[in-house]
Parts: sequence; structure tokens; C-alpha cells
Amino acid sequence: MTRSELVEKIAIEKNITYAVAEKLILEIFGSMADTLIAGDRIELRGFGSFENRYYGGHTGRNPKTGVDVTVVAKKRPFFKAGKDLKERIMMRS
Repeated sequence: MTRSELVEKIAIEKNITYAVAEKLILEIFGSMADTLIAGDRIELRGFGSFENRYYGGHTGRNPKTGVDVTVVAKKRPFFKAGKDLKERIMMRS
């Protein structure tokens, strides 16, 4: 599902305009991004949690040339599905 599909679905189900639904979704995503940028964790009970994971730097190797390259340390957002979501998915399988 794309963002625009999500906006359209919410607009139809909640009987609001596409513009209002889009503004709502953008506010939610913006708040979530701000929280992760601040280094905080987001927990949506029954759905899952978002957090930043730290990946340390290391020396890697270019497989094509064999030359050593430095891979810098970085943080990446990570999503972990909650118990309820996992169970709902398993029941559909």
C-alpha cells in the first residue's frame, strides 16, 4: 500500500476529504520522523515499534576489485512487528 492509497482509504472510510486525510497522514508521519530523529522510540501497542539501530563502522571489501573500503558507522530506522500484528498475519496464512 502506498501513502496515497492509505490517504484515499482513510478519506473514504472516515468520510473526510482527500486533502484532510492527506494532511492527517503527513502530520502523523512527520511526528514519527521527528521522534526517531530525536533518538526516541515509538511504540504502537498491538502494531509494533520503531527505533533506531546503530551499525558500527568496519572495513569491508569491494567484491569486484578486492580493494578494502571503510564502511562508516550509521543509524538506521528499524521496525519490529508487535505480537497482535504477528498473530493476525499468521491467522490469514
